[in-house]
Amino acid sequence: MKIEMAESLLASWLRHVKECQIVQMNWKASTKTWELKNQTILLTLMQRSKDLFADQYGYNVYKNNALAQLIQQAEIDVLGVKLDGTSTQLYAIDVAFHESGLNYGDRQETIERIIKKCLRSAICLHGYFDSPTGEIIFASPKIHESMLPDIFECVEQMQTILEQVGLAYTIRVIANDEFSDHILQPVLSLMPSIADTSELFVRSLQLYNLFAKDRTNSKRAKTMPAHQQPTELEAIKGNVLDGLEEMKIGQIARTILRTELEAGQAPPEEIQLMQTLEYSKATFHLQYPLLQKVSQEFDRVRYYVLPLTIYDESYVLCSQWFESPANNDRPDLLNWLAAHR
Repeated sequence: MKIEMAESLLASWLRHVKECQIVQMNWKASTKTWELKNQTILLTLMQRSKDLFADQYGYNVYKNNALAQLIQQAEIDVLGVKLDGTSTQLYAIDVAFHESGLNYGDRQETIERIIKKCLRSAICLHGYFDSPTGEIIFASPKIHESMLPDIFECVEQMQTILEQVGLAYTIRVIANDEFSDHILQPVLSLMPSIADTSELFVRSLQLYNLFAKDRTNSKRAKTMPAHQQPTELEAIKGNVLDGLEEMKIGQIARTILRTELEAGQAPPEEIQLMQTLEYSKATFHLQYPLLQKVSQEFDRVRYYVLPLTIYDESYVLCSQWFESPANNDRPDLLNWLAAHR
């Protein structure tokens, strides 16, 4: 099976940034064995969107395909399912990576394809998952800036049509700088904690970074003439402050903060202070010490189970993070991360 690196990146993003327990690349419906639900709503969605985009923009979104044909053609590049107690959040992502800029043909054909992919994903989610809610994303690292206003206008039109037929899907187009800030950088920031060999995008960067660490300081390199010494490779890593709006406060604490602490971003003196309630409350707005030594007695219910190692000592990290209007720890945590970059 062919695997695209952009799809692998989005799969890692869904797993580690959006915390989806189930992620599948190249999802297709089993059209001959699965029951297609809510057909009346789906047909109404198709007809209204077909008429609107034809009348207002001259777009032929579905190329005269019937509902059955549209679904048979459907393939969602990356599908994610997040189970959170009694709620289920669905993510359907189509991603396109064209080095010279997104191009499915001419300008009109490109926009028509984006509309079709987004609405077709909505049809699949409601028809086979029987869910009226979810997030539908079209992602591309490079779309020509001149095309974006037309694309975003069409996204607004799609949102209106979905609301008219009673569906509450959110459609997002993530491109260019937003692709880097919201998708790439968060995955790079979490890369040290990812150990799944099936995540090819992350594993390829981890392999590269093995050879980027102190390459020119190797014994062999030092004995070479200057003109023969290998070019120094710069390790690839994320900016810990980019894309954090995609992550919940507790997730930032147990991944980004954990990584920064284990990397020695806080001096030993501050690690000592982090074991006190006074400093933890003043700095992080916490009601418990940020760190507790594993060897000590404390209320373990208030701490993450997985220990972390800081200066050869094992600690556990406080799990009591909140971001409600009445109790918001997020600004304090982000301020600390910004000060310790």
